[in-house]
This record gives sequence, C-alpha cells and structure tokens, in this order.
Amino acid sequence: MRSIWNGAISFGLVSIPIKLVNATESHSVSFRQIHTEDGGRIRYRKVCELEDREVAQAEIGKAYEDADGTMIPITDEDLAQLPIPTAKTIEIVAFVPADRIDPLQMDAAYYLSANGVPAAKPYTLLREALKRSQKVAIAKYALRGRERLGMLRVVDDVIAMHGLLWPDEIRVPEGVAPDTNVTVRDKELDLADALMDTLGEVDLADLHDDYREAVEEMITAKASGEHPATSPSPAPGAKVLDLMAALEKSVREAKESRGEEPDAKETDGTETDGTETRAKAEVRRISPRATPKQTPGKKSTSTATKKTTTTTKKSQSQSQRQSESPASASASASASASASASAKKSTRTTKKTTATKSTTTAKKTPAKKATPRKRTA
Repeated sequence: MRSIWNGAISFGLVSIPIKLVNATESHSVSFRQIHTEDGGRIRYRKVCELEDREVAQAEIGKAYEDADGTMIPITDEDLAQLPIPTAKTIEIVAFVPADRIDPLQMDAAYYLSANGVPAAKPYTLLREALKRSQKVAIAKYALRGRERLGMLRVVDDVIAMHGLLWPDEIRVPEGVAPDTNVTVRDKELDLADALMDTLGEVDLADLHDDYREAVEEMITAKASGEHPATSPSPAPGAKVLDLMAALEKSVREAKESRGEEPDAKETDGTETDGTETRAKAEVRRISPRATPKQTPGKKSTSTATKKTTTTTKKSQSQSQRQSESPASASASASASASASASAKKSTRTTKKTTATKSTTTAKKTPAKKATPRKRTA
C-alpha cells in the first residue's frame, strides 16, 4: 500500500518513525459524464483566466483569496515551516478509555506502519502498552494543510489511527428530535426487545453491497448486447394501523425468515392494545325492547303489583289479574318519576288488600276490574 504521509509518532521523549497508509477504500462504481446525443466524453479542463489557455498540473499551485479578491500564493514550503509541532509529527496528548470517544467524531481511518528497522522496537512498545491499558491515544497531527485530531488504537498487530472531528465541528441536534409528547408502553418495548432478539447478531464480514453487484451485472449485460435483468415490482405492503401490529408482524416475519416457528399467540389472529389481548369479535346491534302504548288519563299500578307477585306467585296471581290494566309499564321521563312514587304507596295498600281476600272465593267469583284509588295531592 502506498503511503500518503511520512512523519513520526511523538510518545513523550520517544519518537517512532511511521508511514501513514489509507485503511479504507471505496468500491463504488464510478461513472463518466457524456454528451447524450453522440456519446462524446465531457471533460473539465483547467484553464488560466488571464491567458485563456489550459494549464498542466505541474503549473498549478494554491493560494488564499482575500476578501477583496486578491490571491495570496501559499506554497508547500510555507506550510511545512509553520511553527507548530504537529507539522510532521503525530503528537500524543492523552490516553482515555475507548468509550469516551463519540462515534460522531470519527472520520477517515489510517494504518500506521513502522518506517524502517529502528522504528520496530518503539512501535511494538506503544502497541503493547495500548493493548494492556485497554485505552486509546488521543493525538494531534497536520495533514493536507490543516491540523487534525486523531485516535490511535490497536487493530490485530497494527496501530490504526482514526481522524476525529474537532468538538466544535459537531452540530448540536437541535430541532431534530420529535417535538411531540409520545408515551411508549412497556408492551411495545417488550415487542421491540423480542424483535431485536429475533434478528440477533450478524457477522459484518458476511455483508456485501448488493447495489454495486447489480450495477456491475447491468453493465456487463449491456456491454454484451443483452437486456439487463429487471427486478419485479415489490408487492404493496399491507397498511399497518398501529405500532403494536407492526411490531408483532415484524417479529413473525423475522422468525419465518430464519426458519423458526412463530409462537402460537403470534398466529392466532389476536390483537394487542398494550394492556390486554383481545380476540377479533363481531359487534352485533341489540334491538331495543318494545314499549307498550300508554292509555291517557289513567295511572297504572301494575308495576307495583308485578313486584309483589315475584315473592308469592300463587296467592297473588288473582290480585295481579285484577290490578292489570292496558296502561304502559313505562311512561315518559316526567310521568315515570311520579308513577314510581305512587307505586311505592300502592304496593303497601295492595299487600294489605290481598291478605284479607280468600283465595277460594277468588277462584269461583269472576274477577272484577279494580277501581283506581284516588290520589291526594
């Protein structure tokens, strides 16, 4: 691997000559811009504005543009002579636990290679010290015209360095979180935990870029004059009405994708509302009871009589037939209140009356309609 920077690690008074090598590489498919009418390549040419001609890379330098548009030339020698110790040195400033580093700060990754045989011993010393302490080293270094922050850690038998963003380069997540009050129930958290357990862990080495592979297959097909394969349109997903249903369905699908059998409670067609499980049921409308017609001008005492007959059916059946009238058992809201009060009074009277009458006489003598008792205001 080609080194992109040569310098040294400053570990107190120990200096370790190293070479900086990129630890990552991009495998994304790159495209060129073309003229769609004739397929001609579109190129960007570097042209001098003063001479109006294209210039070679060797003729190109760098400059700082002042506020008034003046260009101040800056050379590599100017940057190399800056009065900072990190111009060609990775200066370790502290050792901290790895969990102190926020992943948001991590930037590009590099491998640090010992530069020459004399660097092998101090390099190994630093590597083993990092391993035994289970800490990472925080360092400052200069690269590509600016001072940067870095984190040194051990990867296998190599010291790796992660570029870190300065703390003031990380934005505060203001206004990003939901601004509404949301309550998450324990049942929802339980289902989320079940989904996490079902998905389990994965070996990152088994993951690959499906999109890049599909692009490469498409390019190969078009280069050979074939029609590239097209993927079928995904089936529209069912509309999920609530979060609980989505979590339950996700757990079932995750188990099925792993060849596991879903639990019985996950396939019995039940719905969960967070506090209890209820089966899907059909709601039927109950028709109201029929209300008998009311005879105007008469108050009914049949309600009180019917209450009396529930205790002794034989001795009061005759009294019930005598006291029944075609009046309604239920009247309007205002009449019902007064009828209820009268019924309580007539109940006591009816009990006394039925006690004095003979049951045998009532069977022989045809029943007579009872004359309604006058009420006193």
